[in-house]
Amino acid sequence: MTAYWNHNSAYHPWICRIAIEHRGSVLDVGCGEGLLIQRLSPISAAVTGIDPDSAAVARARSRVSGAANATVEQTGFLEYAAKAGSYDLVTFVASLHHLDLTAALRKASTLLRPSGELIVVGLSANKTAADWMASGIQLPVVRLGSWLHRETRDIGVVALAPSESLGEIRAVAHRELPGARVRRALYYRYLLRWKNT
Repeated sequence: MTAYWNHNSAYHPWICRIAIEHRGSVLDVGCGEGLLIQRLSPISAAVTGIDPDSAAVARARSRVSGAANATVEQTGFLEYAAKAGSYDLVTFVASLHHLDLTAALRKASTLLRPSGELIVVGLSANKTAADWMASGIQLPVVRLGSWLHRETRDIGVVALAPSESLGEIRAVAHRELPGARVRRALYYRYLLRWKNT
């Protein structure tokens, strides 16, 4: 199975750089067809991907079949049974908006070991004039990036439009994860990073 570039995988190098700092146990929530798991397995002690979609799980298992330290489970995140403090890194790439935001952030925080990190590459809804303006300003750069990288838009996984604005997401993150850093990023994404201190 080959690699591809899109607005989500554009942030895989950023996530991998963080994973290298830990070289520990990683949980990828909403792993889809497994490209990020494949990229994380050589630089991590163990990688687990979870996704509720059976077709995506089958594809992810096929993609990482040669990686002894990578596993894929078919389950939703809120139903996922894992002990507290199981992971050094928990990632959500275009998956957090499929879940109840507060419940997901609370659960993710409990799964992290001391000094473990939560990383989100997320989508937010445009609700304010500032949201729409930020998206409009990005448009030429986004189109250029997509053209230069020969974007693969449809990778055959379940997609869902976000319902919360960046302001709403930031408010919940700051309430549930004191010290979380949330910033708007290219390709209509936001980045959240939080360390369990």
